[in-house]
Amino acid sequence: MKKTLVIATLVLTVLSSASRAAIVDTVSVYSTVMKKNLKAVVIRPDNYNAAQELPVVYLLHGYSGNHADWITKAVGFQKAVDKHNMIIVCPDGGFSSWYWDSPVDPQSQYETYVAKELTSWVDDHYKTIKNKNGRAITGLSMGGHGALYLALKHQDIFGAAGSMSGGVDIRPFPDNWDMAKRLGTYAEQPERWEKNTVFNMLHLLTPKSLALIIDCGTEDFFFKVNENLHQELLYRNIPHDYLTRPGGHNWPYWTNAVQYQLLFMSNFFSRK
Repeated sequence: MKKTLVIATLVLTVLSSASRAAIVDTVSVYSTVMKKNLKAVVIRPDNYNAAQELPVVYLLHGYSGNHADWITKAVGFQKAVDKHNMIIVCPDGGFSSWYWDSPVDPQSQYETYVAKELTSWVDDHYKTIKNKNGRAITGLSMGGHGALYLALKHQDIFGAAGSMSGGVDIRPFPDNWDMAKRLGTYAEQPERWEKNTVFNMLHLLTPKSLALIIDCGTEDFFFKVNENLHQELLYRNIPHDYLTRPGGHNWPYWTNAVQYQLLFMSNFFSRK
């Protein structure tokens, strides 16, 4: 009899877990600053309708990507919203915006869009915790830079930030990934490059002002700049999680890495 009950319980548990599925919305958000509509993916937990207020993680894509990258290239990661009881928002950050408000291109004002317009829109349309204690941001490559950049500049909006394989120091790469189209060339606009690289923005931090997690594979071409950022954070006594392991600049690495990021964000939310 006891054996039968145990088996029945296990079956019910498996069925219950299998029935849980994230709810994926693709929405269109109008950007006043850029005067255009931009798509975003919003992933809600299965119990969303019964929830009151949920924390939100903004998850940024990399260079040449779009709002659908995470949901199509890291298949299955969205199950984390049920595990951690959170909402994930994947914005469209343009082909090569680097999430700056470009002084050169008025159609590339993605700092204002993500940090102000999109967060306000999400808070207006979903059941969210509407303060920094319920809001985090992370991303890969260009989006890793973007997540740290936006969080450092908008600590009133985001309480936690992460980066996966992030371009956290843009200065060694003056000819790459259309950055000169957004800032002007490094040779002609060195002040802009120095001002808009994450590595030079750490003065905006005070210990414990922003929860931070940084992750980069040891075979990644951004590994050295991430290692340098880690050492500088240590020098400044800024608490942070720093993860490295074998891996390159690719989706198998990020599909694994995002699970660590979301666990970190979940722990941050649970402490608030």
